[in-house]
Amino acid sequence: MQSSKPTHVRYLILLMLFLVTTINYADRATIAIAGSSLQKDLGIDAVTLGYIFSAFGWAYVAGQIPGGWLLDRFGSKKVYALSIFTWSLFTVLQGYVGEFGMSTAIVALFMLRFLVGLAEAPSFPGNARIVAAWFPTAERGTASAIFNSAQYFATVLFAPLMGWIVYTFGWQHVFIVMGAIGIVFSLVWLKVIHSPRQHPLANEAEVQFIADNGGMVDMDQSKGKKVDGPKWDYIRQLLTNRMMLGVYLSQYCINGITYFFLTWFPVYLVQERGMTILKAGFIASLPAICGFIGGVLGGVISDYLLRRGHSLTFARKAPIIAGLLVSSSIVACNYVDIEWMVVGFMALAFFGKGVGALGWAVVSDTSPKQIAGLSGGLFNMFGNIASITTPIVIGYIISSTGSFKWALVFVGCNALVAVFSYLVIVGPIKRVVLKEPPANGGSEVTGKLSQAHS
Repeated sequence: MQSSKPTHVRYLILLMLFLVTTINYADRATIAIAGSSLQKDLGIDAVTLGYIFSAFGWAYVAGQIPGGWLLDRFGSKKVYALSIFTWSLFTVLQGYVGEFGMSTAIVALFMLRFLVGLAEAPSFPGNARIVAAWFPTAERGTASAIFNSAQYFATVLFAPLMGWIVYTFGWQHVFIVMGAIGIVFSLVWLKVIHSPRQHPLANEAEVQFIADNGGMVDMDQSKGKKVDGPKWDYIRQLLTNRMMLGVYLSQYCINGITYFFLTWFPVYLVQERGMTILKAGFIASLPAICGFIGGVLGGVISDYLLRRGHSLTFARKAPIIAGLLVSSSIVACNYVDIEWMVVGFMALAFFGKGVGALGWAVVSDTSPKQIAGLSGGLFNMFGNIASITTPIVIGYIISSTGSFKWALVFVGCNALVAVFSYLVIVGPIKRVVLKEPPANGGSEVTGKLSQAHS
């Protein structure tokens, strides 16, 4: 007794991805919001706090391949639920480090931040994997852009709330409140998230519509084939694929722009432009709002181009290239002195970066079915190396030149390198076809996957 009219459960799934990514980024930001108060209470110097900040990034990068493997081995629902619960638990525990002596508290805080990074590692590969299963090709750009834009939404929504919690109740409570929200959400996740064919609210018409239009609805169904997990030779094939290498390089550069705004931008406003910390805090949220708008718009434009009959390659590349060219306008800040123009160019740059941040849509379009999680993990690993290198490189530039001018040139160059990569290196965007190793001396079998519609 299937209804002939397709249901739209995939939009509920997308809402869940948006909410979980918002919580994800809010939990990453807790330490930054609490940092100043925490420093005073625990007597932590700036260098030590810098190392504590870095703990998340190192673990997050290191956890991408294991996280992707776990997603492919055990499926998106269970691994992601465990991920949400554990990173939220480690967030709660950070609220209690003040109970220890200073040296123990510092070690405990570093380890808990490290564990948060490790626990969050499956999140974005999981997002891409779920989008690939639930969304047809012509809707995938918008879906990926929406969950990716949650990173900006988290800043706009939770930064004022967390600031108020720290100011009113103390830094400990921001960790406890945000962690508790995540723990509750992990239980909601288990109730709402299922693969397309298993979802109690999705009818056959919707599942068939997704499957007929490029969605990998059976991604988690072949339990027997997952006994050995993804083969390491698959990773070698991805790392020798020109298209994927171009996509990885671009994501590294795009994240380089992101991490300038997440780390050095408020410092730039205070030191280079003479703003108060309070004013800088308010102004720093403006690029986040523009990034959110640009992020959603990029996905909508890409899917519109696809529906208009353009190839998948053109539909994905056009917004990416145009957006990143706009993003390079950040260099113009070196040539203006009027405050509103500086803020305007920064907002324009982050808007362009948002439009161009379609990497996760490309991952959903290109990932092999056998290792969709692992493919997303590799992509996210290369991209987030920028979370480690960008703050350090900019720090050295500022230290050696005494100003932010060349730092902004460095950020602008990241945008241009990403454009070059998509224009010259990536080539046609299509799903990667992996070659299976010969079984028992038999012939090599090529695992043909359905090409994304172009």
